[in-house]
Amino acid sequence: MFEMETHISGLFPEILAMIFSYLDVRDKGRVAQVCAAWRDASYHKSVWRGVEAKLHLRRANPSLFPSLHTRGIRKVQILSLRRSLSYVIQGLPNIESLNLCGCFNLTDNGLGHAFVQDIPSLRILNLSLCKPITDSSLGRIAQYLKNLEVLELGGLSNITNTGLLLIAWGLHKLKSLNLRSCRHVSDVGIGHLAGMTRSAAEGCLSLEQMTLQDCQKLTDLSLKHVSKGLAKLKVLNLSFCGGISDAGMIHLSNMTHLSSLNLRSCDNISDMGIMHLAMGSLQLSGLDVSFCDKIGDQSLAYIAQGLYQLKSLSLCSCHISDDGINRMVRQMHELKTLNIGQCVRITDKGLELIADHLTQLTGIDLYGCTKITKRGLERITQLPCLKVLNLGLWQMTESEKVR
Repeated sequence: MFEMETHISGLFPEILAMIFSYLDVRDKGRVAQVCAAWRDASYHKSVWRGVEAKLHLRRANPSLFPSLHTRGIRKVQILSLRRSLSYVIQGLPNIESLNLCGCFNLTDNGLGHAFVQDIPSLRILNLSLCKPITDSSLGRIAQYLKNLEVLELGGLSNITNTGLLLIAWGLHKLKSLNLRSCRHVSDVGIGHLAGMTRSAAEGCLSLEQMTLQDCQKLTDLSLKHVSKGLAKLKVLNLSFCGGISDAGMIHLSNMTHLSSLNLRSCDNISDMGIMHLAMGSLQLSGLDVSFCDKIGDQSLAYIAQGLYQLKSLSLCSCHISDDGINRMVRQMHELKTLNIGQCVRITDKGLELIADHLTQLTGIDLYGCTKITKRGLERITQLPCLKVLNLGLWQMTESEKVR
């Protein structure tokens, strides 16, 4: 009987590739420099599956894109762009995801030279904070990127309703659209996306996620368009949209697929708006009404009546008290995250109610709740599933500190 010694150099390339696939990106690159056998194994496409290459495009590098192609990398983030974008598109013809976020020197002209023919493989495009980009680029995108599913346009202040019309005309497979701080966008543009102008554009009727944060020109009419045309919408972010009101909530209240609604800092939303949401057929799992000054204890009663299936509820800085907590906690059996930071009327009594009834809580934010003491906190820390407790500005007096 003899013993056979096994050394790592004797492993099959497929086994090495399997091992290398568990390494982080930096170490994947390092093992390729050990020896020829490891380099060959590390170039196996399974090692790099799902990896996004982060690139500074400065000077010419003839081996860059062949190397990415060999490893099967199809997702790219450009950290700085000192060469033309067409260099990337030509180098990776099967590109799947392109992140240009913050490439402030990218212009319509540069994008126009890159997108000159159909790119059917591209599914995700992030142009957030590429400030010079205008509707002209959206025309190119609508023409040549027909299979796009995710489009990020956050902070592009030159985009107008015309650009949204072009998107609605060309991008029928779009599932996620971010228009954060696109200040010129108005109800008309949202109407285009929702298919309200069918003679000109079919609309993006497959949208499941839309961010309209800080789009100050939007009114309740946009919500009417959304409710009529975007039936598949699951996630809607309306935070900082000062132009929407309680009446707009009537339109949203029967969107049966909607699972997450963000109304953070929507100053005109009050208890009446929450009533409208609660009386509809919504099945929300997440609701954020933080910093809505007109929301108080009555909203918590409405939430308990009609939105009791919520898993996450954010009420930071709302005018709620222990009484509101008392009216809500007995119905909220599925609540896992509760954010009540800066709700300065909440006392230990409210925390005791939470500890007694919200037994599924995994996270609670009590940042800036100045009336709570060590006694209430001790009750909260006994919650069986609690993993995250944010206290932030909370201060214990010297006599209360645990020695």
